[in-house]
Amino acid sequence: EKQAEDDNSPECSEPGTMDLKFTSSRKYISISVPSKSQAMSPHIKSVDDVVVLGMNLSKFNKPTQFFICVSGVFMFYLIYGYLQELIFSVEGFKPFGWYLTLVQFGFYSIFGLIELQLIQDKRRRIPGKTYMIIAFLTVGTMGLSNTSLGYLNYPTQVIFKCCKLIPVMIGGVFIQGKRYNVVDVSAALCMSLGLIWFTLADSTVAPNFNLTGVILISLALCADAVIGNVQEKAMKLHNGSNSEMVLYSYSIGFVYILFGLTCTSGLSPAVTFCSKHPVQTYGYAFLFSLTGYFGISFVLALIKIFGALLAVTVTTGRKAMSIVLSFLFFAKPFTLQYVWSGLLVVLGIFLNVYSKNMDKIKLPSLLGLWKKSVEERKSRTLSQTV
Repeated sequence: EKQAEDDNSPECSEPGTMDLKFTSSRKYISISVPSKSQAMSPHIKSVDDVVVLGMNLSKFNKPTQFFICVSGVFMFYLIYGYLQELIFSVEGFKPFGWYLTLVQFGFYSIFGLIELQLIQDKRRRIPGKTYMIIAFLTVGTMGLSNTSLGYLNYPTQVIFKCCKLIPVMIGGVFIQGKRYNVVDVSAALCMSLGLIWFTLADSTVAPNFNLTGVILISLALCADAVIGNVQEKAMKLHNGSNSEMVLYSYSIGFVYILFGLTCTSGLSPAVTFCSKHPVQTYGYAFLFSLTGYFGISFVLALIKIFGALLAVTVTTGRKAMSIVLSFLFFAKPFTLQYVWSGLLVVLGIFLNVYSKNMDKIKLPSLLGLWKKSVEERKSRTLSQTV
């Protein structure tokens, strides 16, 4: 009874306090931990909040979050791909892929500056030398990818973009001495065969097929395979933000491209051509850059909330839809070889995802399927007998 009276004493019942009292008979400790909402300042957002385009997704339930993220990815990236192909469909624009990249980098730098002004911490954390390397790789990735559209069909370019695993695995073997399992090797083989088949189909049905486009998009893939590792290491090491990364990498890349176009005398013809078609070039380029900037925000939110497995599945579906819309909206020759080679690449992507998540994805073995079918037959025979 005396212990119960002590436990119910007013010193221990006050919330949010920590009392330590010593008496001759006993000592007792009362600890009250404040809730998360009480401990955090109302001016500071929760670390679990996921904000995309000013919208806090953490206020919604999981199905609503998934619907919003998937809708954003599909909407913005489908418009992005449509505008990219639409720009290159303008007669006479195909030689100016590097100038389009210059304009795109300029818009991305402006968007990154605006976003950086909206956050409290505006300091640059990542060293300038690192940004110079990242900017160079970004120029290679996006510049070569945009320029390749002057030589390749858009579906062929998208298929190549799906196969970033191949240069990553080659670099891992020769640079880091990595060893890969059977599933990884099978994924790379499926992607390689799908690429070869798709490229052969493109060269057969496209009268203006040029091997230069294949070389350009392959180099863009190699740069894209490297840049992800460099960006991730820099952001983790120096705790840099996404807006900081966008602002400095694209602004430095803008200077690189501007210098290169000036030295090669490629700036003046591009400016002259675009000034004659301002809506089809600068207008579409603005929307093209804006949708790409918004699209990556939803992809990052999808990864943070649901993980990379689901994000890869959604983005793969988006790329498949981009290929279908490309054939629907833009006149180009078609053959069933595109379908089979595309499905082979999709199989390679699935095997790659499965290899990284083998502990989460349990595929039934052939032996297990056979035993299950035998048991079903026995039960069926028994029921018929009864």
